[in-house]
Amino acid sequence: MFGSLTERLKSVFDSVRRETRLTPESVELALREIRMALLEADVNFKVVRAFIDRVRDRAVEKAVLESLTPTQQVIAIVRDELRGLLGEGTGGLPVGSDRPQVVLLLGLQGAGKTTTTVKLARWLQGQGRHPLVVSTDVRRPAAIEQLSVLAGDVGVRVHDPDTRSDVVGRAESAVTLARSTGFDVVLVDTAGRLHIDEGLMDELERLKESLFASDLLYVADAMTGQDAIRSAGEFNRRLGVTGIVLTKMDGDARGGAALSVASVVGVPIAFVGEGERAEDLQPFYPDRLVSRMLGMGDVLSLVEKAEQVVSRDEASRLERKLRGNDFTLQDMRDQLMTVKRLGPLDRLVDLIPGMGQMASGLPDNFDPRAVIQTLAIIDSMTKGERLQYKLINGSRRRRIALGSGTTVQDVNRLLKQFVEMRRLLRSVGAASGQKKKRRARGHMRHGLGFPMG
Repeated sequence: MFGSLTERLKSVFDSVRRETRLTPESVELALREIRMALLEADVNFKVVRAFIDRVRDRAVEKAVLESLTPTQQVIAIVRDELRGLLGEGTGGLPVGSDRPQVVLLLGLQGAGKTTTTVKLARWLQGQGRHPLVVSTDVRRPAAIEQLSVLAGDVGVRVHDPDTRSDVVGRAESAVTLARSTGFDVVLVDTAGRLHIDEGLMDELERLKESLFASDLLYVADAMTGQDAIRSAGEFNRRLGVTGIVLTKMDGDARGGAALSVASVVGVPIAFVGEGERAEDLQPFYPDRLVSRMLGMGDVLSLVEKAEQVVSRDEASRLERKLRGNDFTLQDMRDQLMTVKRLGPLDRLVDLIPGMGQMASGLPDNFDPRAVIQTLAIIDSMTKGERLQYKLINGSRRRRIALGSGTTVQDVNRLLKQFVEMRRLLRSVGAASGQKKKRRARGHMRHGLGFPMG
């Protein structure tokens, strides 16, 4: 996401930093490059024009150009204005006063409403809520079945009443069930169309009125760019959308929809979907996205991901081993399993400050199965070898290679990386004062405190 835009902005900022002094002319040159970068990222041209005007008005002020750090101030202005483009929403789904809270998921066919419904239910469960999902897509029985299958796979309760023709009746039945059984949120997966028509809008208006729905989330395919924004605007005019969910963000390298939709439609982005897993729906935080866009990483999201897969006991145990120079191949395996659960490597490095460019630097043929190969090598070792790597002599290396389906060279490479990792950890531990140890402890608690060789 935002790969090409991030590279272009980094290039512009690098050029600005090389200037010995900023002038209105040099600022204008930088703005021209930023304008082209945003347009190539498929940001709405009216949004781009207004954005550039605001940055120019602030950047050419005498106080900025004559300050001690003019380049940093200009970059800060760009960051602030990008943040403004993304709206004032705080992300997520606020807790409503009604019980149950009724949420309609709207959108065109193929945008990902059904999968988003299940992902949202999973997110709500993680927040301590108790969601119930129901489909009102009576024209497509396969859609009702799809919701049942997807929800069942992840432990989400589905309501599927006998009626397969009454749209409003199906949804009202779910609300009635929720009231009597303790579900506090009802997610309604509504029908979609290939294009907007009066029949669809009338149906959605009836649902909204009969259910007293408090939240209407428009689900948009980010890869459709400006088409998604136009459709969102029409839904908002007719129904009063309260939030937008952008799906398939991991496949949208440009990101123009995310940068345009809040300004054009006037509705905040609530969630973004960046993968196929049920966990791959995240609340939208404008500050974090701008930070990632400018190559500054997103540490908070990284920490939140880590907290989902690393227990406190596990993190404390690893911290003690690292401080005691007792890191073993078994520990390395445990940490690789943690990284594997966190998600694809290219998305992880995008969250680490200063490492965003690494994601774009990964080769096109980068094979994430390299982690699987490393795990296979370690799994082919005995328990004693994992705990005492020095036991692994030549004959043992040949046996490990044979058992893991790799070569002796692969085993040697892994052991070399492991030894280097231990050396780095030992040197960091020896050089750190007590203050640095306390600071590092927070990182180690999330199982991310070692280099990925």
